[in-house]
Amino acid sequence: MRRRLFALVTVAAALAGCGFQLRQTGDYPFKTLFADFSVTSPLGAELSRQLLGTGRIELLTDARQIQQAQVMLDILHEQRQRVVVGTNASGQVRELQLRMTVKFRLRTPEGVEWIEPVELFQQRDLSFSETAALSKEIEEAMLYRDMQHDIVQQIVRRLARVKPPVVR
Repeated sequence: MRRRLFALVTVAAALAGCGFQLRQTGDYPFKTLFADFSVTSPLGAELSRQLLGTGRIELLTDARQIQQAQVMLDILHEQRQRVVVGTNASGQVRELQLRMTVKFRLRTPEGVEWIEPVELFQQRDLSFSETAALSKEIEEAMLYRDMQHDIVQQIVRRLARVKPPVVR
């Protein structure tokens, strides 16, 4: 019993001493953000949910509120691709590659860029079989959701780390 307690205390002390802590929401250098993207699209809805979930910024979506925003997040380009990368001898598809690209920027309403246009890219491989087409379609949707989630997380982390540009 004493050994277990000692081991538990030792592990807790080691974790506390190494600086381990759970990931926390970012502290954004702005308080209001205008969403210059469709908040009803799958990507826009998830991005809005993530930003509002922090509780640290106000997300503006009405075009009449642009001048009230400190910064504007523009989704310049979003593309999903399904590319055939392998076929069998009879020409049937056996391997697919799913790709998702999102290009965004962060700027002020006056046009000063805080983050210049950045393109984020994700890809996943998917085997394919005509006999299991329905299950592969479901798997494809899950892979796209996973890629979208990864990209949204990258955008949110970049927004939390951005530094306002120095005005000269």
